[in-house]
Amino acid sequence: MKLSENALTVLEKRYLLKDQKGRIIETPSGLFHRVARALARNPSEEKEFFSVMSSLWFLPNSPTLMNAGTELGQLSACFVLPIDDSLDSIFTTLKNMALIEQSGGGTGFSFSRLRPKGDVVKTTHGVASGPVSFMKVYNEATEIIKQGGRRRGANMGVLSVHHPDILEFITAKEKGTELSNFNISVAATDKFMQAVEEGEKIELINPRDNKIVNYLKAREIFNLIAEMAWKTGDPGMIFIDEINRRHPARRLGKIEATNPCGEVPLLPYESCNLGSINLVKMLKGKEIDWQKLEKVIEIAVRFLNRVIERNRYPISEIKKATLRTRKIGLGVMGFAEMLIEMGIRYDSEEALKVAEEIMKFIYERARKFGKRNTTVTSIAPTGSISLIANCTSGIEPLFAEEFVKEVLGGARLEHKLETKQKEAVVTALEIAPEWHVRMQAAFQRWVDNAVSKTVNLPEKVSVEEVKKVYLLAYKLKCKGVTVYRYGSKPQQVLYVEDSGCPECKI
Repeated sequence: MKLSENALTVLEKRYLLKDQKGRIIETPSGLFHRVARALARNPSEEKEFFSVMSSLWFLPNSPTLMNAGTELGQLSACFVLPIDDSLDSIFTTLKNMALIEQSGGGTGFSFSRLRPKGDVVKTTHGVASGPVSFMKVYNEATEIIKQGGRRRGANMGVLSVHHPDILEFITAKEKGTELSNFNISVAATDKFMQAVEEGEKIELINPRDNKIVNYLKAREIFNLIAEMAWKTGDPGMIFIDEINRRHPARRLGKIEATNPCGEVPLLPYESCNLGSINLVKMLKGKEIDWQKLEKVIEIAVRFLNRVIERNRYPISEIKKATLRTRKIGLGVMGFAEMLIEMGIRYDSEEALKVAEEIMKFIYERARKFGKRNTTVTSIAPTGSISLIANCTSGIEPLFAEEFVKEVLGGARLEHKLETKQKEAVVTALEIAPEWHVRMQAAFQRWVDNAVSKTVNLPEKVSVEEVKKVYLLAYKLKCKGVTVYRYGSKPQQVLYVEDSGCPECKI
């Protein structure tokens, strides 16, 4: 098993078991044996699971690698918890969030059911403080837990575009210091998007009694979303009606929120188990080895079903909801690197064709093998596991030919691309925004969950470009969209190496 220096650094910092004094007591090979042994039903299956992981052909989400075969045993990455309009519900959910984050999971919430700021509280004759105030409480709790120091605390906060506090929500992260443990997304309805297009107003509705309390121009809301995303990277947008239209279990209720990176829309109390196939390892020369890919898909779907069965769920409601729908999310990593090795530019029609062809193949085979699973595919960001696999993350383009990634604890990992296929190399900030969106849409056609994809924008891009990205994503039936303008946060995960030339800065 050949692991890169960066892979070893990440494994030692986060994944390998340690004794009570913090000394590492496990090798990388031992980690994969531990996970395979904990999940497999028999020795033959254990051998298969170990083989696909140690070959770096397939890796599951981080909590599975961290916790399988340990006392904790919580293996899922993604959760959505409901919040109803009562202190009891708000703080019960806060406790459940703490249990999930302690075990390495990330949590999404819709705050749309909470009454707006200044609204009446009948029991105390006081006034409500509104959704954003409770998000700050959740944020502080996450800051204290910090998931045992092994993973950053991660939350998704969602608010309906029709909520009376929507403007406060959109600007909640403007200062750059608030809600540091939250991604935030506006749940945009078809009605809102049509009103943006037609220059109409939309109604703001108090969730306490479903009465209209105000009207706002849709374009003013939309412009503010784009301005804040340009300035700070938040909020993103989720197209909530598209999510519910395409949800395979519509009969069970409406989806209101997603997991922290947006790739898994979930019903209340559901969890989802993710895993990603390393597409670079699926090449034979410059061609895709379809036979090998099919075999890995079959093993991966079986692996993720074993995770559902072996999981120690943090609360009983999560176990019940998860076993009811058995959602899994098989995705990919190393896509951009695979294109480079095939000699195909990321921003090309040929790349879109390859994306659809691969994802259609994965979806159809995963659906054949995962007959009991409500959902089978999802594209995750694969931040940590792609470092272990030494490939590009998810379906993101190469960030730069040389860049630095900052990981938990401040370790700075340097990356340098090595290929003979230089003519196919194109980096995230060189790619026109529309190609980012079109690539996301190409994958989304064959993904029954959703796609985590950041539209990386150069520092000098305008707010108008951000608006175009959101409108195109909606038009192409993406389930959500996130933009990130380089340098728009005081701290970021990926940096282009400083060349000493200020005007050369991307």
